[in-house]
Amino acid sequence: MPSAPANNGGTYMSALNYATEYLRELGQAYPYVLYFNQLRSVENDRRYKWVDAKTIKIQHVDTTGRVDADRDTIALAQRNYENSWETKTLEHFRKWSTLVHPQDIQESRIATIGTITDSYNQFQKFPEMDAYLISRLYYRYTTDIAGEGYEGATPDSTAVSVNNVIDIFDQMQLNMNNARVPLTGRILYVTYEVMQMFENTARWTRSINVQNNSGRISRGLNVLDGVEIIPVPQELMQTLYDFTVGWKPVAMAGSIKMFMCHPSAIITPEIYEAVRLDPPSAMSENKWNYYEESYDDAFILNRRQGALQFNVTTPTFSSIASPTGNPSKQGYCEKVGTSDEYKYSTDTTVDGTKTYYKRTA
Repeated sequence: MPSAPANNGGTYMSALNYATEYLRELGQAYPYVLYFNQLRSVENDRRYKWVDAKTIKIQHVDTTGRVDADRDTIALAQRNYENSWETKTLEHFRKWSTLVHPQDIQESRIATIGTITDSYNQFQKFPEMDAYLISRLYYRYTTDIAGEGYEGATPDSTAVSVNNVIDIFDQMQLNMNNARVPLTGRILYVTYEVMQMFENTARWTRSINVQNNSGRISRGLNVLDGVEIIPVPQELMQTLYDFTVGWKPVAMAGSIKMFMCHPSAIITPEIYEAVRLDPPSAMSENKWNYYEESYDDAFILNRRQGALQFNVTTPTFSSIASPTGNPSKQGYCEKVGTSDEYKYSTDTTVDGTKTYYKRTA
């Protein structure tokens, strides 16, 4: 991450735009901090080109099929392919900035430009990127997009249990097989609760040699029928989020229990317009000024929709008989007016005039 240039004799280096270097550093960090990192480094990254700051074009080549040959005549030669472009417009335009006083850096062993931006990346930006990617893919999977000629699909809504988790997995596999999705490279993202169901299912048994395992036993399940399984925290497997400031789940969001995909069907373009660190000046009232700005998004290739499969549970709510403590920290919900919609409560103490609800799915 950019660090503050040294103060050399009371003067500071001029401001620099670190956008290119910053994106390269983030690319090196992603595999260690993003749950969906394998969807951010895919073969399709080489297939699109930037049209402008927020638009990309993906090239497609279509050919005709083969025809019967004739040993006695020569057919008229002609072009039997068409070149076309699929256009996508990025909509996730984000920024973040902060001021840091030089005295804060000198007086604290922790508060430096580097540690502040590292904390922001780890606890704010990277989780937001995961939340946006999964919710955006779900939105595009289920929504008709007329301008792109894309028809939305319906996710599976079967309630997942230890008794049927393998059946749901097998159906996702079957759907992909029929869509001619490659067998190699499929990934299944699941909540940790569903991961536990996979590990505890009675559909198979496991034997452990306790004499030749050095006393170490691992019950982990990483691959099933060639499909890599990656567990993800439940809060990062929702269909909808509020991105007003940072990210936070929405009470009415569906819970994504299982998400199977092939990375070749997904494109995740990202570009940083600016990453700047301006030295203290009169305009900033003698403070370092850090600012970054970027476009990113997640798309499904129109012709590869079958390479994504979702299992989603619709949220249900039950009233809390005797609410106590801090409603906002305990995940209590409130009704929005007289509708059947709910929102997470922001109350810090129980309001006796309200009815609080707990999300049960």
